[in-house]
Amino acid sequence: MTPSLTAARVLLDELVRLGVRDLVLCPGSRSAPLAYAAHELDEAGRLRLHVRVDERSAAFLALGLGKRSRRPAVVVTTSGSAVGNLHPAVLEAHHAAVPLILLTADRPPELRGVGANQATQQPGIFGGSVRLALDLETPAEPARQAATWRSAAGRAVAAATGALTGPGQAGPVHLNQPFRDPLAPGSDDPLVDGGEAGAGAGGGGGSAEGGDPVRGRPDGAPWVTLPGAIAGPVPDGHPPLANDERTLIVIGELPTPGLRRAALDWAAHHGAPVVAEPGPGTHDLVLPHGALLLTAHAWVEAHLPSRVLVVGRPTLGRAVPALTRRPGVRVEVITPGEPAADGWADATSTAAAVHPVSALVLDGDPGPPADPSAWAREWLDAGERMAAALDPDAARAATAPIETGVPTPPAMPAAPTPPAPLDAPTPRATLDGPTVAALLNDALPTGARLLLGSSSVARDWHLALPRPRPDLDVVTSRGLAGIDGLVSTAAGLALADPQTPTVALLGDLSFLHDAGGLVIGPDEPTPDLTIVVVDDDGGSIFTTLEHGADALAAPFARIFATPTRSDVAAVARAHGAAVVEVRAAADLAAAVSAAPEGLRVVRVPVDLHGRRSADQRRRDRVARVLAQPPSA
Repeated sequence: MTPSLTAARVLLDELVRLGVRDLVLCPGSRSAPLAYAAHELDEAGRLRLHVRVDERSAAFLALGLGKRSRRPAVVVTTSGSAVGNLHPAVLEAHHAAVPLILLTADRPPELRGVGANQATQQPGIFGGSVRLALDLETPAEPARQAATWRSAAGRAVAAATGALTGPGQAGPVHLNQPFRDPLAPGSDDPLVDGGEAGAGAGGGGGSAEGGDPVRGRPDGAPWVTLPGAIAGPVPDGHPPLANDERTLIVIGELPTPGLRRAALDWAAHHGAPVVAEPGPGTHDLVLPHGALLLTAHAWVEAHLPSRVLVVGRPTLGRAVPALTRRPGVRVEVITPGEPAADGWADATSTAAAVHPVSALVLDGDPGPPADPSAWAREWLDAGERMAAALDPDAARAATAPIETGVPTPPAMPAAPTPPAPLDAPTPRATLDGPTVAALLNDALPTGARLLLGSSSVARDWHLALPRPRPDLDVVTSRGLAGIDGLVSTAAGLALADPQTPTVALLGDLSFLHDAGGLVIGPDEPTPDLTIVVVDDDGGSIFTTLEHGADALAAPFARIFATPTRSDVAAVARAHGAAVVEVRAAADLAAAVSAAPEGLRVVRVPVDLHGRRSADQRRRDRVARVLAQPPSA
């Protein structure tokens, strides 16, 4: 067996022993040893292999596989520019604390910096965005080197999962493995050896614990034993956080559902109102449309909290930063243990105290929950009044309530609809973004998982729903809140947990940006995934910002709205996805009410124009309602 293939087998065998179950492979010659080893493990049933032709999409697929499972997936690439294409997913995983292992093949050191083909400085290429970066030794003497490879795999999994530091420290890890020729198996190398990574490869020095480094420890044990998952939603070890009767809790992006539950439990026990970004779970103390309530500046000024407790990292809008800048408001931050590069979430530099997430852990017998204070009841009442006032904006276009379990949608048309000429008028949309969000909340199957895209759709979800259904697992990619890689992330979520119905809600630009994520070979695992595309032919989010003002209308369409006139349905069909196009509420409900089977795109045309005025109408309505005294 060649040294390169032995190294690849040892490294992947150890990663599997440590709990890795998915590997995303991009084709390449320098990475061939890893490809052969991954194929062997897939054939032996020890690893699930996913082959993708686009490294950027591959990395986001791996990110999606690890986002809810908290088990790192491995993405393998060849050397050169292929490695650079992993960077967007690395940044998202870094900021969202998602476990991810990047295993990049490289030229040996003697071919770096001398003009060799497809050779660049891969060690350190991701800078401070990875938890660990190791430039592994070039395979030459496997019996001597194998223990180092196995130990490196252990270090990689520990760093990627935060096994020694906590889930908030999870994130991407880079293993750079140089290979020398020969890269293909020799004539005496079986393509499948029955599972033992080093079978027939020769022995090694062994260890006191038994097993030699090439073959690994007996009974499938890992070379280095790591601690298991942290018990409970958060670790213990910090004094419980003191209560304040005028505390407002803001829940932002958090790496695990358990951390969000801990924050909601603390709020419930202390009777504190909550402004929560989209995510799993809810509670009666979560303020309907909370971020919008914060824009009612006069009302907020008259009901200022004495303390704002920020849990995680707020990402939606400017209302929370504006609140934390107000004089007289003490800001305290709960950090889930984000990397030292980020520290804690305090974009306004106003935090007076920072607490670890363990401060949210309630004592063993915390006593009965506290009733909300008079101040807290005023906030809760304001939230309910605002929700009632906004009900027309979230009204369903259907004439009857939508029930879960509506019959499955009709079969897709036999022939695609040809794209309209560029000068043809756009058909009038009958739905808008918030209505689409409300319909999905009503119609998705029980216990479904929903990936919310960035930009407008996440805000639409927050606007449309006073309180989302508690059984829905709402997932966001808000590490950097980018629009890239969302199709692949959704596919990863669906593949990681096939038993949970998975739906993604994306804008048209997000969909087009990662349309390559639909490219799945005929021999690859295909996700059961429905992607709902809210298609307004452009970036409507900018209409709600200062760039959408009437005075800037002349340049707006070209440099911000960026219409593409792309045929979303045709793009989806070209990549083999089934397509359903809907314009009515009942049709949309039917399209998403059943658990997805295969890959399907549901296109919903909406109107880009009018979003700015609708947004201002909501704000004005909220201000008017809250200016009135509450009814007795």
